[in-house]
Amino acid sequence: MTSTTRILASLTTGISTTERSMVMRPFLIASSVCAAAALVLASASLAGQPVTTTLNPPAPLYEACKAVGDGTICQGTNSFSYSPVDTAAVFGVPLICGNGSSAFDIFDSVIIGDSLARRFYDANGNLVRRMRVDHVSSGEYSNPLTGATVPYTMLNTLDDVLATPGDLGSATETIAGEWIFRPAHSAPVFLNAGRIVFAPDFTLEFRSGPQNFMDLFVNGDTSVLDPLCAALGAA
Repeated sequence: MTSTTRILASLTTGISTTERSMVMRPFLIASSVCAAAALVLASASLAGQPVTTTLNPPAPLYEACKAVGDGTICQGTNSFSYSPVDTAAVFGVPLICGNGSSAFDIFDSVIIGDSLARRFYDANGNLVRRMRVDHVSSGEYSNPLTGATVPYTMLNTLDDVLATPGDLGSATETIAGEWIFRPAHSAPVFLNAGRIVFAPDFTLEFRSGPQNFMDLFVNGDTSVLDPLCAALGAA
């Protein structure tokens, strides 16, 4: 059994397609989680009328809120970067290349990243929609044994629309954008691009475009990781 096969076995053995979609969802938004965890500079400036309504759920501290004619809008931006960290910290399990004594966990780092978050509340103060745009203009996956790297760029938009205002469990989530891993002077070796839609119960409703993370963690296609591992010098 290869290392990538063991990754899939630990995540998807004995579970249904719907449950695999539930497993996959955090992987697709991992960039947002890292962005929040690695926050180094935040801005919550948003001019407008003060908010007097209690917001449900409350906006994060880095988002400033203003009252508008039919509700409330909150917005915040941040910039982030972080040193190499094991992909296990991003995904819950590591991305592994190679076999035996030459196997290694892929490490992730961001040199330049920024995010924009925005929330919309109705007149009663209940959340009806939230959006986040994450942009990494310079990131790297790396082999910690040799120092080999593969640069990546990422631009993703997450859009949650709540069927029941104030209830995050009723949100349909759309993720659109691109996450491209490309060695210098070469074609991409790993690629997520297009659009994915998850129902409130995390069932996958729609997908379009190449989605290598989906192929790996949901469909069980371990071969999609091979070009990336080869570029990182896997034996």
